[in-house]
Amino acid sequence: MTRTEHFRTLGALLRGAEACSRVAVWAGGALTIASVLLISFDVLARKFVGYTVGGADELSSYAFAISTSWALAFATLQRANVRVDVVYQYLPVRLSAIVDWISLVALGVFMVVLTRYAYDMVDTSWTQQSAANTPLATPLWIPQALWLLGLAWMCITVALMLVRASAALVTGDVQLVKAICGVRSAQEEAEEEAAAGERMVKGDAA
Repeated sequence: MTRTEHFRTLGALLRGAEACSRVAVWAGGALTIASVLLISFDVLARKFVGYTVGGADELSSYAFAISTSWALAFATLQRANVRVDVVYQYLPVRLSAIVDWISLVALGVFMVVLTRYAYDMVDTSWTQQSAANTPLATPLWIPQALWLLGLAWMCITVALMLVRASAALVTGDVQLVKAICGVRSAQEEAEEEAAAGERMVKGDAA
């Protein structure tokens, strides 16, 4: 397989990861909305009927943790994660690309360590058959495992990004490095907002 074919394969894998992450974000959003509706129903039922669902706050906390972990990969792919760019914006292009690559490495190391400890927690909950100290007595390994899977997917996504960015850095494709893991420019954000506004206008017109 030639170098060009390798790069195409990496690009295809990264696009596939983005597509999967987009689905995960939608699922996480649906889970969050479901928890909001459950809490709203519980509050209204308690107020007007004197009935409580029970466990709404517990389930919503699980939903928040799970949806957050599964949203991490998409946020990283979209370069929506917060970075301090006070000095970064004054660096030469090549040096800023190296800084982008280093920041991705640091993120990857952090996620691997976090996922490792998360796995230990899930394993402990499974081994000890731990349950929540609530009326639902939820087996803790279930929500924890779903949360762990989101973190693991984040690790896989960062690994794909790092491999592609490393290949681009070695070949001197600085712009691709910045497109993968660089700080989003004001122009990129403005263009995205304009595109979103255009989609909204077309939707209203339809």
